[in-house]
Amino acid sequence: MDYSALIHNVYQQCQREVNEGSVASYIPELAKVDGSQFGICLATVDGKEYHVGDASTKFSIQSIVKVFVLAMVYQKVDEALWARVGVEPSGGAFNSLALLEFEQGIPRNPFINAGALVLTDILISQWQDPKQAALAFIQKLAHEPSIAFNEAVARSEATHGYRNGASVALMKSFGNIHNDFFSVLDVYFHLCSVEMTCRELARAFLVFSHSGRDIKTKQNILSARQVKRINALMQVCGFYDESGDFAFRVGLPGKSGVGGGMVAVYPGKFSVVVWSPPLNAKGNSVRGLSVLEKITTQLGDSIF
Repeated sequence: MDYSALIHNVYQQCQREVNEGSVASYIPELAKVDGSQFGICLATVDGKEYHVGDASTKFSIQSIVKVFVLAMVYQKVDEALWARVGVEPSGGAFNSLALLEFEQGIPRNPFINAGALVLTDILISQWQDPKQAALAFIQKLAHEPSIAFNEAVARSEATHGYRNGASVALMKSFGNIHNDFFSVLDVYFHLCSVEMTCRELARAFLVFSHSGRDIKTKQNILSARQVKRINALMQVCGFYDESGDFAFRVGLPGKSGVGGGMVAVYPGKFSVVVWSPPLNAKGNSVRGLSVLEKITTQLGDSIF
């Protein structure tokens, strides 16, 4: 397959489509992003990389970071993790408090905000400097030491993150948050602010396409069992309350973020990242969904 021709063709097709949706505005710093930016990168497990458009421009990866944090925590505490967070689709908004109350402080899955806040709490318990540990882990996967937090985005989230604060308080009342309220929020907001390019993200996500092994160093980062479960969670929970539609249209596991990024992995073959900031009502990139659907349709291939 000529992946270069594929992504260039899809890129041109999507540029001709009306770019509907709106840039995330509930985090004021994200509202400043130019919504016309658009990039794609596809990286293969044999070390090749194909990109087009704004694939080298850094953007806030937001909820995509939850996959990296899940990988870190799962690697550290293994199956004990599932006593504190579930593995089911939420069936509701990613920041819902009603579900959290109903489930007595146990989030439905690691990719809704409450689930990621529990992961953050575990991160704080397990690492002396959780922010730098997470950053180092992402840098290692992407083979890029310049990856960093965007402090302006982290401050903007902290100023407006009331529902996240409410989630932490509610879970703490049920005993599912063990660390200081403000510390959990500070680390979480910084994690969501991590900035990466499409190219860096595609390289970092290859570990989930390659049974947990780094394609460059050949080091086993995660076990095949852990990768299988992480990919399964991405398939059923990775796209907020649109995960079923994504599976139906695209047929690959992946994760999205309100910064406009969208990642999908094809185990044994490639990872692909799209960045286009305008979002639909579910919080997913409108153009990102269109790109990934076209890629698997034109490939005539998916995991199904």
